Amino acid sequence: MAGDEAVAGGAECCYYTTDDALSHVGFGRFQALVLAYAGVGWTAEAMEIMLLSFVGPSVKDEWGISAQQEGLITSVVFAGMIIGACLGGVISDSYGRRAGFLFTAVVTGIFGFLSALSPNYICLLTLRFVVGMGLGAGHVLGTWFFEFVPAAKRGTWVVVFHCTWTFGTIFQALIAWAIMPVLGWRWLIALSSSPCFVLLIFYGVTPESPRYLCSRGRTADAKLILERIARVNNMSLPSGILIQQKVSDNGVDVETILPLITSQDSDATDMSISTKSSFTNAFRTLVSRSLIRSTLLLWFVYFAFSFAYSGIVLLTSELSNGERRCAPVGMPLRQQNDVRLYRDVLVTSIAEFPGLILAALLVDRFGRKLSMEGFILLCFAFIAPLAVPLGEGLATTLLFSARACIMGSYAVLYIYGPEIYPTSCRNTGVGVATSVGRIGGMVAPLIAVGLLENCHQKEAVFIFDVVLFLAAVACALFPLETKGCQIHCC
Repeated sequence: MAGDEAVAGGAECCYYTTDDALSHVGFGRFQALVLAYAGVGWTAEAMEIMLLSFVGPSVKDEWGISAQQEGLITSVVFAGMIIGACLGGVISDSYGRRAGFLFTAVVTGIFGFLSALSPNYICLLTLRFVVGMGLGAGHVLGTWFFEFVPAAKRGTWVVVFHCTWTFGTIFQALIAWAIMPVLGWRWLIALSSSPCFVLLIFYGVTPESPRYLCSRGRTADAKLILERIARVNNMSLPSGILIQQKVSDNGVDVETILPLITSQDSDATDMSISTKSSFTNAFRTLVSRSLIRSTLLLWFVYFAFSFAYSGIVLLTSELSNGERRCAPVGMPLRQQNDVRLYRDVLVTSIAEFPGLILAALLVDRFGRKLSMEGFILLCFAFIAPLAVPLGEGLATTLLFSARACIMGSYAVLYIYGPEIYPTSCRNTGVGVATSVGRIGGMVAPLIAVGLLENCHQKEAVFIFDVVLFLAAVACALFPLETKGCQIHCC
């Protein structure tokens, strides 16, 4: 007993956690390399999503499909993403973060390239559905990067990571502008799959998340990764023994010391934790008494943000379409001008950069909740005037501003979501929330395209604003503010 008390009394100075280690070595060259790798994956996902704005109309013209069949090309991708988001979360929580992003790279890259060779409409739908499953698991790359970042500047650096998404949307618009008129939609799809093959080329040198390894009891492996981080950053680890911190069922932090002992003991611990990391137990944690409120609110906010983001992208396409029969008097009715569409999509995509810059400046200063609320209310204000027909310049300006705000809020959400869950079920929690969000992406075309094409612009904008307002309320109701918190104690 006396010995145990001595160990407990000396734990404060003799033991350290992964958070302590990462804070000690800081953000350096190692995290920059992780950022670059994860950013390639995030760029690939953005390119595949933006692809949907350009491929549908071209396929419709080439194969003579109906408008409903054209819309289904987008819908099946989002349907696949719903499944893929959950599947990717379960894989990464059960087998490691590297297994999760290997799944997204292989499925998205291979089936994305194959869809460029589709001989008919049904084959294209089937392959794009599988691509959607790979895209849905893309959130694992964000969580993987997130788990290497020290707590102090986590918000800022995760926002920087989201800049790669914006780069992907802009890059895709430029490629579409250059390739579509000359080579057609097949070449655009094939080139859009190339970033996934970059992920596969460098997969062998990517490290596993030390937080994940610690959560599985593999502290010896985790320390090897932390030593590698320290070495690349020209720093050293804290003195002492690496320990794991768990969150108990009643929400109280419990520090469990897992010294670096024999591999046999480590493997036994790993097997025990593996059993507890099944999807069923992870899901029970998400809906436990201490997390149920946060989980339900997070599901709605992911839905609302995805609904609004997809809606703003589609509003840009629809309001750039000169052939809408309900255009205001005096506005020339003409065939859709592809150059105008590419230009408007490019301009509004560039808007994401100001939103991300503002998010980086605000998230670690004012907190996650307040930042999301502010962005969403601003987006609400910018969308509202679009209820009536406006001039092209004013409409583009409002869409530009709304796109900046929704991207800023989305970036903060991707910081906040992983922070509220423990490492053992983090990707499952974010994966389920992302799946719910994809439902919003599927519903958005019914509003943005369906209502606008039937001359119900006011009703469409009203629905978007109601969802945005409710999202702001939901952000205010979150029980936790995670600014500056270490992940295991939030």
